[in-house]
This record gives sequence, structure tokens and C-alpha cells, in this order.
Amino acid sequence: MKPAVPPPDPGPKAIIKTKFGDMYMKFYPDLAPKHVENFIKLAKSGFYNGTIFHRVIPGFMIQGGDPNTKNSLKKESYGQGGPKDEKGEPILLRAEFSDTPHKRGIVSMARANEPDTAGSQFFIVVEASPFLDRKYTVFGEVIKGLGVADKIVALPRNERDLPNERVEMTVTIVE
Repeated sequence: MKPAVPPPDPGPKAIIKTKFGDMYMKFYPDLAPKHVENFIKLAKSGFYNGTIFHRVIPGFMIQGGDPNTKNSLKKESYGQGGPKDEKGEPILLRAEFSDTPHKRGIVSMARANEPDTAGSQFFIVVEASPFLDRKYTVFGEVIKGLGVADKIVALPRNERDLPNERVEMTVTIVE
């Protein structure tokens, strides 16, 4: 008798490629359908390609996905950018909070102080951060390659948590 093999996770996945390796991410469309849809749409359009992980905090997380980081000369604007619609207005998503804990490997949306302000920036949790639970939208999880995030979070950084070394990403969606 063969051992039971769990079926592969259905649905699209994301591959976040960096110079330190690739991170494979599954989505949680049942928890955050609008955030998953938005991330996939942005990734397919090439929005994330050439952006960097602009905020790294050891023992916490790495954050990326800001279009302002494509310009290496305007570092003061890092962390303030996001997607815009055809009229140039910011695209902001309504919060989709859930009971899913911010454990190691969780991918969640960054936002401003107000809950309904997520756009394109996301973070990958490298150590459990329960203080974020039900305050930030969890929309996925790194299922392979989390060691890449460990390498990125350990990079030397400045007083604004910006790594001294650019770590660009390319995000591909695999159906």
C-alpha cells in the first residue's frame, strides 16, 4: 500500500527572485481575495520587477514592493510609493484582516497608519510577530526559500533600516 500523498496546493504561486535565491509563495485567496488579486495583477504587469527590499529589521521582517525604490537616487522617498490608477490616483485596498497569525514565513501587506491604505508594499515575517495579528492583511506564505529572507534581513543597514546593498526582486506568477 502506497502512503497517501497530499494533493499539491491549487491556484497560482509567486516566485520572488533575488540575487540571494528564490522564494516561492502560495496565496491565501480565501483570507484576502482582493489583496491576492491585486498582488497577482501587479506582478503580472511587471510592477514589482526592479523594486528592492527597502526595509529590513532583524528578528522581525523584510519589506519591499515600493515603486519608488526603482530609482536609486531618491532614497528619501522609499517606503512612500504605491500603485496608481489610470488617472494617477493611488490604489488603496480595504483591509482584509483574519485570525491567521503572523508566524515565520507569512506574507502580509504593509500599510500606512490607517487600515485601508495597503497598495503594493508587502513584508515577509522572519520571526513570529503576534503584535501584527488582526492589524495587517495576511495574503500568503513563503513555502520554499525562506532562507533567502534570512540572508536579506541580516544585511548591514542604515538608521532607516535600508540595506546598504540593493536587493532587487523580480516577481513571477506561476499558474
